[in-house]
Amino acid sequence: MPFSVLDIIVLLLFLFCWIGYTYFARKKAKTTDCIARSLHQHRIHWMYEIITRDIRVGEAALLANLERNIAFFASSSLLVIAGILTLFAQVEKLEEIIASIPMAEPPHHVAIQLKLSLLAFIFVLAFFNFTWSMRQYGFLNVMIGAAPIDESGLNKNLHDYAKQMAIVQDQAAHAYNYGLRAYYFSLAVLCWFYHPALFVLASVFVVYTLYIREFKSKAVRAITTGQHFLNIERKQRFPDWCEQEARAKVHLNENDKTNKADQQHQPKDSDND
Repeated sequence: MPFSVLDIIVLLLFLFCWIGYTYFARKKAKTTDCIARSLHQHRIHWMYEIITRDIRVGEAALLANLERNIAFFASSSLLVIAGILTLFAQVEKLEEIIASIPMAEPPHHVAIQLKLSLLAFIFVLAFFNFTWSMRQYGFLNVMIGAAPIDESGLNKNLHDYAKQMAIVQDQAAHAYNYGLRAYYFSLAVLCWFYHPALFVLASVFVVYTLYIREFKSKAVRAITTGQHFLNIERKQRFPDWCEQEARAKVHLNENDKTNKADQQHQPKDSDND
């Protein structure tokens, strides 16, 4: 058997760390200030500003810069995959190198191939996420090009359209983030070649690093504070529109509460004749 019981356990712990953190971050971002939540609000402000501008060269340059960053990681993923596939022909040399490292777990030929396969799968997953992110930024470019100009900044239809543009950009950023997480967790898999215990420690360290950077970093605090300043500025520029939006949100929340109350008091169908 290429994998010991310890190897299987640490692999399951690795998957739990990755999938569990992804689910945790997605849920927590809905109620807690973090990079994803705060940047989503910034993107809405950005799209609001876009529909008021006649010349959008600056926005095109910013989006092109974002796409270049993603393209770099997408092309790097292909190079890494090619390197991993090359290692399949050098498994014997890899065994010798691992065996020469002090305190390393004795290597197994099939186990090394399976670990390389896991690494290749992770970078394939990263490549798919990066390319999907690039496509969604392309969709956003089309939406920006189709957006009419609203010099007054009070057109409700265009405000709703701007929010849809922000959602597309948000989804593109999420795909980019998932690709970066794959890079982070791939570093943890590298530790598995040395020892399963180090693999677990590296997985936990990756989760800790991601959590600190996405929820507790100085960047998060600065972005969140900047969001409040943007909200104040928007209220000063468009007080009537902001008041209408606030009333609409209150009305929507009241309707939701009413619907939930009606559902709770609705009599259940009886199965008795």
